[in-house]
Amino acid sequence: MIEVLVVDDSALMRRIISDMINHEDNMHVAGTAKDGEELLDKIETLRPDIITLDVEMPKLNGIDALFEMKKRNIDIPVIVLSSVTSKGPMLTMQCLEAGAFDFIPKPSGEISLDISKVKAELKEKINLAYEKSLSSKACVTDNKTDASQPEKKKYISAGRINAVVIAASTGGPRALYAIITKLPEDLGVPVFIVQHMPEGFTKAFADRLNTNCRMKVQEACHLQTIEKNNVYVAPGGYHMEVKADNKIHLNKEPSVWGVRPAADRLFSSAAEAYGSGLLSVVLTGMGKDGAKGTEDVKKAGGITISEDKSTCIIYGMPKAAYDTGMVDVVSPLDMIPQEILNLVYRDGI
Repeated sequence: MIEVLVVDDSALMRRIISDMINHEDNMHVAGTAKDGEELLDKIETLRPDIITLDVEMPKLNGIDALFEMKKRNIDIPVIVLSSVTSKGPMLTMQCLEAGAFDFIPKPSGEISLDISKVKAELKEKINLAYEKSLSSKACVTDNKTDASQPEKKKYISAGRINAVVIAASTGGPRALYAIITKLPEDLGVPVFIVQHMPEGFTKAFADRLNTNCRMKVQEACHLQTIEKNNVYVAPGGYHMEVKADNKIHLNKEPSVWGVRPAADRLFSSAAEAYGSGLLSVVLTGMGKDGAKGTEDVKKAGGITISEDKSTCIIYGMPKAAYDTGMVDVVSPLDMIPQEILNLVYRDGI
């Protein structure tokens, strides 16, 4: 049974969220808290497996509570429930940077009476966070090499790199932050990102990255001219494609693998536009978005990278990409920035 601590300053929201969780056969609400201070008081006695956390609360808000948990070495997965209005998206990005596992947007603000709309997503993310927590603890006690872990391959490509495309989902914001903040302002190529994130949050994500990066990071706009040394984040709710006209094209065509934006749409269009001059990277995330795109990048003569299992929050998307047989390089997260630099700055093979 997964024991969950529900934290929200609204008594109504605490009850609704608790009812949704208690309705699941494998979950139980161990307790509730109305703010960060009460959360910290109850953690030691309740010892929950997972915490659902409101962002904007009196006394001690979600961000400060996360930092205090880190200071006390409390390692419990946290799922943030955030409003899409006002300061919600930016505060959510700060929570992810502070160590939150993932987030779920409240459909209609802080007091979200239609919160039941995200019941399936909440159930899914609680299960994912719990599974990740169990696997992390197992890794601490078992230092044996994972025999199933793929080895790094040698990349082969005839062209110089003219663009980079990156895909990420669960765990992606922190992974992307780790990569983009290490790239120089004169990288010399554009970078395109699909991070599975709802509308209203991708701009806050791009703005947060831009504040901490040397390259210019922005949420992409329809028909925007592509420039070197810029990072373009696909807006939530839109597929992002790049064309031979050197412009970004956004559309609201049907979801792919249940997501929009989809990395497959970006990767495949970029493969047509850049051919052997394209480098693709698939990072942590659930599902198989990016696998078909990886195939298309490789078939066009580009170079493909997937994140190593050892550093993934969820080893779903990178595994699906690797299983295509089209991945050139498997790399842990901390080495991916250097891989990108090596490939972009090389003189050719």
